[in-house]
Amino acid sequence: MGVVDMSNPPTSHTKDFFASPALSLSLAGIFRSANAAEAAEAPAMEVEEGEEGSGGGEGERGRSEGTIEISSENSGLMRSRSDDEFEGEGEHDDGDGDGDDDVGDDKKKKKRKKYHRHTAEQIREMEALFKESPHPDENQRQQLSKQLGLAPRQVKFWFQNRRTQIKAIQERHENSLLKTEMEKLREENKAMRETINKACCPNCGMATTTRETSLTTEEQHLRIENAKLKAEVEKLRAALGKHPPGAAPSCSAGNEPENRSSLDFYTGIFGLEKSRIMEIVNQAMEELTKMATAEEPLWIRSVETGREILNYDEYMKEFGVENTSSGRPKRSIEASRETGVVFVDLPRLVRSFIDVNQWKEMFPCLISKAATVDVISNGEGPMRNGAVQLMFAEVQMLTPMVPTREIYFVRYCKQLSAEKWAVVDVSIDKAEDNIDASLVKCRKRPSGCIIEDKSNGHCKVTWVEHLECQKSTVHTMYRTIVNSGLAFGARHWVATLQLQCERIVFFMATNVPTKDSTGVATLAGRKSILKLAQRMTRSFCRAIGASSFHTWNKVTSKTGDDIRLSSRKNLNDPSEPTGVILCAVSSAWLPVSPHVLFDFLRDDDHRNEWDIMSNGGPVQSIANLAKGQDRGNAVTIQAMKSKGNPMWVLQDCCTNAYESMVVYASVDINGMQSVITGCDSSNIAVLPSGFSILPDGLESRPLVITSRQEEKGTEGGSLLTMAFQILTNTSPTAKLSTESVESVNTLISCTLRNIKTSLQCEDS
Repeated sequence: MGVVDMSNPPTSHTKDFFASPALSLSLAGIFRSANAAEAAEAPAMEVEEGEEGSGGGEGERGRSEGTIEISSENSGLMRSRSDDEFEGEGEHDDGDGDGDDDVGDDKKKKKRKKYHRHTAEQIREMEALFKESPHPDENQRQQLSKQLGLAPRQVKFWFQNRRTQIKAIQERHENSLLKTEMEKLREENKAMRETINKACCPNCGMATTTRETSLTTEEQHLRIENAKLKAEVEKLRAALGKHPPGAAPSCSAGNEPENRSSLDFYTGIFGLEKSRIMEIVNQAMEELTKMATAEEPLWIRSVETGREILNYDEYMKEFGVENTSSGRPKRSIEASRETGVVFVDLPRLVRSFIDVNQWKEMFPCLISKAATVDVISNGEGPMRNGAVQLMFAEVQMLTPMVPTREIYFVRYCKQLSAEKWAVVDVSIDKAEDNIDASLVKCRKRPSGCIIEDKSNGHCKVTWVEHLECQKSTVHTMYRTIVNSGLAFGARHWVATLQLQCERIVFFMATNVPTKDSTGVATLAGRKSILKLAQRMTRSFCRAIGASSFHTWNKVTSKTGDDIRLSSRKNLNDPSEPTGVILCAVSSAWLPVSPHVLFDFLRDDDHRNEWDIMSNGGPVQSIANLAKGQDRGNAVTIQAMKSKGNPMWVLQDCCTNAYESMVVYASVDINGMQSVITGCDSSNIAVLPSGFSILPDGLESRPLVITSRQEEKGTEGGSLLTMAFQILTNTSPTAKLSTESVESVNTLISCTLRNIKTSLQCEDS
């Protein structure tokens, strides 16, 4: 609390008065009844109106220096200095000094004793007005001073002191409540910490043996995955400088800020300066450009397959690459190059590489997970020329029998000329050193693509894929296609990109020929169906891979086929039915070409030969929508009778130079009819099943060498992956039943047998 009349400093007597124990103030005496208000008069302290806001702070400082709290309960009828006193003190202080000191002292004592006590009636009236208006205006103060026989200045100071007094009391009361709440939170925090320490391992977050018995398998799996993710985050934090090098990561983030970007730490990401990262990506860009444009002797075309093969000795000589595998597990080198023309404009294609979500949608069969871990440079202009970002990707094949590849890399997008862009991906050694080694099984040497605008909405793409991967166990059925570099090579990426770009063109087209769009009368209906089919295929690709999204259990069918099962619970995703979903996948080699197998499975005339749900009955095509130049790229709606009941099936067929898919799902007839008319398809729940068809990779090994054109090669066989998804229970909390497993087991076995019988390859 401050003092008003700064020209008249308080005397020693006044200071004693302020420090008196009789002046301690309590909350109980603020709003009393009229009779009790007599004892509630404020002390004779005067505050300038401009200092009211600092009154609380003054009070706090006073208490810390030993000042006693002022209590209206013990103060009695309190006094304040009159106007005469103020004038008198001023005159005395300004005296001429002619009188002697003793007389001056006597006058001072007399002046000090001149105090005015407010009467009970005055206090009662001022209290009544204060409750209605704590800040009276000049007219109210004048009127009250006349009514009570007080000077306006006295009324003004009384209200100022009262406001400051109440503010100080309120602040002390709030501080007391906050202190109590803080103590309560501390106790809760301490109890929670003790519970966690008793229940969980401090290193990995797993439950101790006393609780493990009560945890379900699913809970244990979630805890393990959570611990792995935490460990990975801690390693990233350590790399960004949040922890000292070599510090052991803990499961708890402690007091570290959760929302800080690594840009805040620039000693650089992974301990590298930003300038060093830019130097690395610029070197990678130069290497990619050379790799994309060089001919022999760097790249040699195979006479047997027509594929380009990297001359690795020439590569090491050209780029001065040293053997970097020392001290690491044995790794294999995969290098490939492919060129193709895609139907998309250059700006849209470049943006699809910069935006991680668009990138995932462009390659749904290849990318199961992708994320931008950090942005090192945002780039310039609308197309973000010069953008550099650290990314993570999980690359898969459409089968759980081939492990996924997890890759951390830096992506750099740069405009080379007015009509040419380059996108380069390269792994950085420092990143690998700071990430859990079990997660880094594959790293990218300079890879990516050169994009050249060819006008008329076309682009030429030259793709280079150069990988260094740990040796991993692959099922014998897929060993050839994986080890040859076909599975994750440039040919696969370019073929997928061409297919998706064609799909975009046909989706946006307004002049599709009638023969390529039957059964749908409106453009809105066509777009709605194509959008639903694309979502269905994307869901299918996500469901059948070896991604860490799923936990696969291997079982053997009655016919000896290996089947892998995975279950999940859908609680609130509207794109799928709610409940427990069981997915069963099986792969087989068939001695027929991929084209023959694809045409057989997509043809509605042959559907009753393999689809158990059709019961051998005829299948009628309701709608057929082309979504690519190849006639096999189409979306169809088929009608058939299942156990006497009519049923509609939405089918999406995709084929390119590397891979083919037939994806389908039964759909609600009424809902599908509304989609055909152009209604939104996002509320249609689909549970897709289907087939993925790959070449077996053996076409690179001709049976004979001959000059006769018709006998030069062979198409080889096909790798067929079947996936069936069924809703076992509409309740997400239900358990997976043995009957459901048996049903899906029988479904896969019978379907495979029907396919082999129809294609006359039962002995395969």
